[in-house]
Amino acid sequence: MENFVVSARKYRPGTFESVIGQEHITHTLKNAIKNNALAHAFLFCGPRGVGKTTCARILAKTINCLNIAQDTEACNECDSCKAFNANASFNIYELDAASNNSVDDIRGLVEQVRYAPQGAKYKIYIIDEVHMLSSSAFNAFLKTLEEPPPYAKFILATTERHKILPTILSRCQVFDFHRISVENAVKQLKAICENENVTYEDEALHIIALKADGAMRDALSIFDRMVSFSGKNITYKDVITNLNILDYDYYFKAIDYIIAGDLTNLLLLFNDVLTNGFDAQHFISGLAEHVRNLMMCKQPETVKLLETSQNVAQKYLSQAAQSHKGLLLNALNLLNKCDLDYKSSKNQRLHVELYLMKLCYIQTVVDTAALKKKS
Repeated sequence: MENFVVSARKYRPGTFESVIGQEHITHTLKNAIKNNALAHAFLFCGPRGVGKTTCARILAKTINCLNIAQDTEACNECDSCKAFNANASFNIYELDAASNNSVDDIRGLVEQVRYAPQGAKYKIYIIDEVHMLSSSAFNAFLKTLEEPPPYAKFILATTERHKILPTILSRCQVFDFHRISVENAVKQLKAICENENVTYEDEALHIIALKADGAMRDALSIFDRMVSFSGKNITYKDVITNLNILDYDYYFKAIDYIIAGDLTNLLLLFNDVLTNGFDAQHFISGLAEHVRNLMMCKQPETVKLLETSQNVAQKYLSQAAQSHKGLLLNALNLLNKCDLDYKSSKNQRLHVELYLMKLCYIQTVVDTAALKKKS
């Protein structure tokens, strides 16, 4: 039986060019390599799953490459590149600070730094989750980090920059990684689908990207899960079923009922949501997000802030055209208050139903105000 490799590892970028959504960092690093202006210590900060360790590995591989290409990428042909690709490089060390965070671990690393690299230009140390080091371990590391030998390079990575001592920060070139945009995540997922011969619906990939919340690694993990669930055909229906997400049609219907002042059908819709096993607060927060998207559709300049597929964006634009700004703003205020007070309510179902009743009477208030203004 063939060993399965998860997509996050199989499609891990191997060049600066293939890194997604971090052009500001890859461009800077390539220029530093080209101009021979590399710092001795780097600190890569940012959320999980956005490419910090990947960029550290690419940087380490590239600066030790014996035949760097014209576009400042590693050649993958020299002995150094081959050793790195085979995980057999003697000059690149990876340390997980989460499990090696004591003073003795850092002293061992400092001791290694004294020895020159073998058959390469640099000796590179990649320290992941560096914020997990103890205070005494940080202090033991300070002197080496400030004045390392000319052949030593340190690349530190962390998700929690605020936990790192200012004395460490001041000795590093700090790079802030961005969250991966929904657009970039969907683009990468589409490329993987084509490579793996997986058919998909655009809405399905958008939901996966939204659920990943800016982490490409999370998006790829969800993608693998969906392929296992639905085979080689990823549909919107399968994704919302597997990820336990409310179908956006519920929210479109809810707003239609609110505009029409149809309390009966709105309460029946809410009952349907609960019957299907969804949490009432989940429904309220999702409805608030839906109203926010409708507000974004009110101005051409803010339509681009919608993180949805083209088909769903058209539905938003159509419903926004039927909705008064005053109604949407009041609805957003009520939904926000309902969400904030939800946990402290003794009868949570009644709490939500009361706010749904209020929402159904907003249109009446808006119409009355409009009539008064005319008269």
